[in-house]
Amino acid sequence: MAKRAAPEVNAGSMADIAFLLLIFFLVTTTIEKDKGILRSLPPIDDSQTEPPIIKQKNLFTILVNRDDRLLVEEEEMNIKDLRQAAIDFLDNGGDVNAEGESCTYCRGKKDPASSDHPDKAIITLKHDRETSYGRYIEVQNELVAAYNELREREAQRIFNRSFASMLEEKEKNQFNKDEKLNADIKRIKDMYPMKLSEAEPDKS
Repeated sequence: MAKRAAPEVNAGSMADIAFLLLIFFLVTTTIEKDKGILRSLPPIDDSQTEPPIIKQKNLFTILVNRDDRLLVEEEEMNIKDLRQAAIDFLDNGGDVNAEGESCTYCRGKKDPASSDHPDKAIITLKHDRETSYGRYIEVQNELVAAYNELREREAQRIFNRSFASMLEEKEKNQFNKDEKLNADIKRIKDMYPMKLSEAEPDKS
């Protein structure tokens, strides 16, 4: 009895099907983006000069403990009140000399026990190793928002436009530098420089 030949399987279109499936999965799959905090690192300072002495009243201390509770200047505070507290500190302008207030654009209470000038005001943030990442990001967002709110106010006052639109215009025209726009942005940033210091987390 003659052997029957096994039927051949036509695999000519298998490669096309696999290719189409690959494209389908690439199109429909969502890829998670890494989340982080946008920060510009300061340049390396190799000078041997002594660091300046910082007055305690020019430091705004924030601690986030292991239970995600917020302590501002050693007093418990709700996260929703942090932005305004930071604004009050940065915008205080408490250094009053014989010629008058050193910060002519500050609208704060001029409290002599608080920060002297926005250029001298430093916000220092310290957290515990067990602080949740979500709470840490919340605190960071509120502090950055405080700086942005003050910069927005001054941009509207001086240039009659929002600071956000100035940054957006700079981003769009990054290959065609506008010297005046860059100078205006620098002027606003210099009025309220972002001096945010992060201390080492507690090891306990």
